[in-house]
Amino acid sequence: MESLGLQIYGSKVLRKKGSTVDEFDDELVLFIDRMVETMIIEEGVGLAAPQVGVSRQIAVVNPEPGNEKTLIKMVNPVIVSSSDDTESFEEGCLSVPGVRGNVIRPAAIEVHYQDEAGEKRELRADGLLARIIQHEVDHLNGVLFIERLSIAKKMLIKPKLRSLSDGSGPEE
Repeated sequence: MESLGLQIYGSKVLRKKGSTVDEFDDELVLFIDRMVETMIIEEGVGLAAPQVGVSRQIAVVNPEPGNEKTLIKMVNPVIVSSSDDTESFEEGCLSVPGVRGNVIRPAAIEVHYQDEAGEKRELRADGLLARIIQHEVDHLNGVLFIERLSIAKKMLIKPKLRSLSDGSGPEE
C-alpha cells in the first residue's frame, strides 16, 4: 500500500468538524487500513481522517509504533471524561511539519468509540496514549494542536505557519 497523502496546515479540511460514520463496510475497513499504513510511512503515532483529506470521524493511534498490539482504530470517538490532573508535553503534528510545542492536556481520559465493525468500545487511557487520543479527537473537531500553545509560542511559530499555508514549505 501507499501513503494516502497528508493535508498540510492551511488546508481547509483540517479546520472542519468531521461527519459521523454510519456505514461499517469493507470500504471503511480498507480506508482505515490505508490510514494505518500512512501513519506508519509518515512515522506518526496517530492519524485522523481529515489529515488525509477525508472529513469523517475516524482516527488511528499507536503509542508504540511497530507494535500491532497497541494499535487502536477508532470510529466516532468521543471523550466522555477527563481527569482534573494535567500534564504539559511537547507535541508535533504530521500536518504541521517543523512545528513543535508544549501543550497542556488532561493526564487521563475515558473515550467511547466504535471499532471498524461498528462495535461499541470504551477505553480509559493515561500518559502518552491519552495525549495521542486527545490530539486526534481535536483533529476530528477541526482543532489543531497549535491552537493550544501559549501566545508567546504562537508568535514564534507564525513565520513557519505562514510558509506552510502559502505552500512554500517549512522554514528551517
